[in-house]
Amino acid sequence: MKSLGSIRRSFAPWNDPQARPYISFQNVTKRFADFTAVNNLSLDIYEREFFALLGASGCGKSTLLRMLAGFETPTSGRILLDGQDLSGIPPYKRPVNMMFQSYALFPHMTVEANIAFGLKQDGMPKAAIAERVAEMLKLARLEQFAKRKPHQLSGGQRQRVALARSVAKRPKVLLLDEPLGALDKKLREATQFELMDLQQDLGLTFVVVTHDQEEAMTMADRIAIMDKGQVMQVATPAEIYEAPASRFVADFVGSVNLLEGKVASRTGNSVVISGGSGAQISVENAGEAAPGAEVAFAIRPEKIRVSSKPPAEGHLNAMQGEVWDLAYLGDMTVYHIKLDDGQVVKASALNSARISDDPLTWSDRAWISFAPDAGVVLTR
Repeated sequence: MKSLGSIRRSFAPWNDPQARPYISFQNVTKRFADFTAVNNLSLDIYEREFFALLGASGCGKSTLLRMLAGFETPTSGRILLDGQDLSGIPPYKRPVNMMFQSYALFPHMTVEANIAFGLKQDGMPKAAIAERVAEMLKLARLEQFAKRKPHQLSGGQRQRVALARSVAKRPKVLLLDEPLGALDKKLREATQFELMDLQQDLGLTFVVVTHDQEEAMTMADRIAIMDKGQVMQVATPAEIYEAPASRFVADFVGSVNLLEGKVASRTGNSVVISGGSGAQISVENAGEAAPGAEVAFAIRPEKIRVSSKPPAEGHLNAMQGEVWDLAYLGDMTVYHIKLDDGQVVKASALNSARISDDPLTWSDRAWISFAPDAGVVLTR
């Protein structure tokens, strides 16, 4: 059985028809006056899942998280956690904890006092608190910073303190609202893997809100792409990238070329699409696209071959144009090819050798080509 992208782990309860969702949003709507932030949304999240809500600012993802935490009340619909309806349950009585982007650490308290704060509020015995704090310090690799105060820590260390405090109370679900937004790029990348490892070690359900595509693709088991208060697609990172469900998702995640055309013929699961310039595109696994339908062919830049010579396979899935622009990035070269019909296509090629045997530069004539299974047909 072929798979889309690399397999990260065998955990996939959403594929089991017997599995019961751990968190369930059922026809949830949230309105603020005349603005609808979340619009009749239904979504299931499973136990021990690392789930990401991904979308642009204002798409409703943070509102969804706040309703799950209890800071906002749905206008209509239900939210269930482990089968229990959360309506009417205040935030402090919900088995969830929320970690904010600002971290919200107490500046006058030490690291260990910050971690212990929630446990003391719950009336846990002193010996149990000390044991739990020691466990959290070790888990977050903060033992040597236990006596320091937040202003004496780096951004990454403060982030780990906030995380340790959030999981110290053993919530069933940890909610993270843009948790890595305050970190620099290099530290953010390292912390993404730390979060994944921590989630695996703790066995908790993580729900993270982010507008950073790379962050969601790196950390999440599944991603919900949101737009205007609705979920556009829910799938694994590989499925979102390799098999987007619509033009919106294809364009939102990563870089993509969208070639518009009409389905000229269909044989089994394969179709031939006629483009505006007369180009013929053969596509395998074309979904529900019917002959005569107006569709878009979506293909990622790395799936396109660029050459000064026409492909040996012939003119099917091949187009000619001019090198309109290019960028040498060290590990790869990015080409912008202006096709003869005027559309600019982006292609990328790994620089696996130090010297190219087919160098191309500005204004050169060039061919682009791709395999029949390199892209997907989008009907919406």
